[in-house]
Amino acid sequence: MLVIRSARVMDPETNLDEVMDVMIAEDGTIAEMGKGLAEFVDPEQVQMIEAAGKILAPGFVDVHVHFRDPGLTYKEDIVTGAAAAAAGGYTTVVCMANTKPTIDSVEVFEEVAMREQKLPIHVLQAANVTMRMQGKTLTDMKALHRAGAVGFTDDGVPVMDEKLFTEALRVCKELDVPISVHEEDPKYIYSAGVNQGAVSEQLGLGGASAEAETAMVKRDIALNETIGAKLDIQHISSAETVKLLRDAKARGIRVYGEVTPQHLAATEELVLERGALARVNPPLRTEADRKALLRGLADGTIDMIATDHAPHSAEEKARPIAEAPSGMIGLETALGLVMTYAVRSKEAELMQVLRALTCNPAKLYGLEAGRIQKGKSADLVLFDPECKWTVPQTFASKATNSPFIGMELYGKVCMTICNGRIVYQEGEK
Repeated sequence: MLVIRSARVMDPETNLDEVMDVMIAEDGTIAEMGKGLAEFVDPEQVQMIEAAGKILAPGFVDVHVHFRDPGLTYKEDIVTGAAAAAAGGYTTVVCMANTKPTIDSVEVFEEVAMREQKLPIHVLQAANVTMRMQGKTLTDMKALHRAGAVGFTDDGVPVMDEKLFTEALRVCKELDVPISVHEEDPKYIYSAGVNQGAVSEQLGLGGASAEAETAMVKRDIALNETIGAKLDIQHISSAETVKLLRDAKARGIRVYGEVTPQHLAATEELVLERGALARVNPPLRTEADRKALLRGLADGTIDMIATDHAPHSAEEKARPIAEAPSGMIGLETALGLVMTYAVRSKEAELMQVLRALTCNPAKLYGLEAGRIQKGKSADLVLFDPECKWTVPQTFASKATNSPFIGMELYGKVCMTICNGRIVYQEGEK
């Protein structure tokens, strides 16, 4: 049995925020919660975790990660990806389907899903919307759902065919699963990964405009207005998209939004400092966009914080910026970035940030996760909100493509517990 003593327990689902003890039973569930419980147990019979000054929250849930498995495992694989997630405080993640081969058949899905079930955290798998992500033919979504796909996405590219996408929305509505969309219209992109503006001009690149995102968001919200599927707008990057999301929700349209820690923390200026390491789709944009994203998070317009953890090899990212792939790793820096740039900056309340990291993504996918409650599974993260640390050069991830290496952040994961087992402890290899 594990006993966590004197933690500040925060459960966003119930708005619980109290200092108390939490007892975890041998079956991996939360046995008891309350003040002074540790005084009534034999310390020789339990593993006591002293947590004074630390926050105990539900294990984080990330609905948008790339573990590059199958086919691109020189970048990452499900084992190293799960280790990175645990080190970042995550107990549940949803893997995207832009692998090699893509997750567009039951056979490919079942092979990777079988291996994911053996990992120390909950690694769930999404499947593709279209065959080979080519936007021409829908996958057998119902068969993939029966096989265990928790949602559908062609993340990395948009589904441009309106008729095809409308049919995908209808199927996802029938199955009651999310359809997660990458909103970048190619006709507004002259060079991906860098915002179209002052920085792209300085670098001699055409850039990717915010209109690439907003044009697709407008279309998909309109298409879903009468269908009512779980439409998830991925990695929102612009102020105008936040407004579109806010207006759609006010009109009763079923739509959800993700924001990444990097879009909350940084602007296009980071590209000048860190080059290709800061190249990401959609790109980091202006300070006005960043502030709008923070306001959207604070008022609940944006539902979820999702990392878009995107590993690449050092050799790939060492290419000139116009040739290097877009994307950055994010699982192990997520808490530090949001604590530093959203909470400590007083842009958003901690409980709201935790809601976006835990119960909101869990609810979208209908998961028994994202909560700290008696009788529920002990999927937990213990972190020190005041700990100041420097982002290291190496990670639990196989990749190191982070533009935040060497930066000082606040908020450090001390321990991650999944199904009542310690799957990560600070300082232990």
